[in-house]
Amino acid sequence: MQLPRCLTVTLAFCLLGSQPTEASEKQDTISKKQAVKLATDQYSGKTLKISKQGDYYVVRILLDDGRIIDLKVHQVTGEVKKD
Repeated sequence: MQLPRCLTVTLAFCLLGSQPTEASEKQDTISKKQAVKLATDQYSGKTLKISKQGDYYVVRILLDDGRIIDLKVHQVTGEVKKD
């Protein structure tokens, strides 16, 4: 009688223990809208395109002087790098 109860508790612990990790990973990533905001805070202009590339969002911006630049925004840290 003890064995099935132990297995039930162990199974429940394993299932419940994995869910918060998955949920926290989703919460730790920034949205496309946030990525655009971070990029345009550093370089003002018109956003032309945003795409995903590995762990980064790539934000293409048309600058006020007519140049086009690509900025990489890390999906977790929000760090902005000029490509």
